[in-house]
Amino acid sequence: MLRASLDDDYEEKSLPYRQLMTYYRCALREVETKFRVLDEQFSLYYDRNPIESIETRIKSQTSVLKKLKKRNLPLTLESLQENLFDIAGIRIISSFQDDIYMLSELLLQQDDVHLIERKDYIEHPKPNGYRSLHLIIEIPIFLANEKRWIKVEVQFRTIAMDLWASLEHKLRYKKDLSQDRLDEIAEDLLEAAEICSQLDNKMTKLKLSETKHPILK
Repeated sequence: MLRASLDDDYEEKSLPYRQLMTYYRCALREVETKFRVLDEQFSLYYDRNPIESIETRIKSQTSVLKKLKKRNLPLTLESLQENLFDIAGIRIISSFQDDIYMLSELLLQQDDVHLIERKDYIEHPKPNGYRSLHLIIEIPIFLANEKRWIKVEVQFRTIAMDLWASLEHKLRYKKDLSQDRLDEIAEDLLEAAEICSQLDNKMTKLKLSETKHPILK
């Protein structure tokens, strides 16, 4: 069991911590491969790629500690595994909004993918305008002498959603602005999010020639 304390200057270099992070990296590779296979298949059959780009990340030890402390959880590797589901994250960027739902459906149809949680911020945007589809899944990784189930957060965005989220993060957290100016920016960002949503809907409607996918049958 990985029970070592995280609150240790040397813990990031310790074998238990490195071992656990290796498990998360392996799980990310497995999920990324699943999406790249799907993208290849669509390229072969339909001469198009539903995936524009794929980004992966592992939360830093600093971020992990901050989140555990904020939630008043034990600072142990065991607590990390049981309570934090976004240590390993992958982001799938698509051109069209309908591709997001198609790709998520194809992922969840795979028999080694277990859905833990689903949050649809496209259908139900956050108050600030943020849109994305979030899944928490659990997949197996096969080691030399065991199989482990590892949780991975999967985020799906269109290009427009990703652009908005990136700019929102840069603008909202500027430290040299007054609260009044920050409130104005928040209103403008909400309006921009609606414009991005309208753009996504318009582009999806233009993709009329690809309304059926035999792969989904």
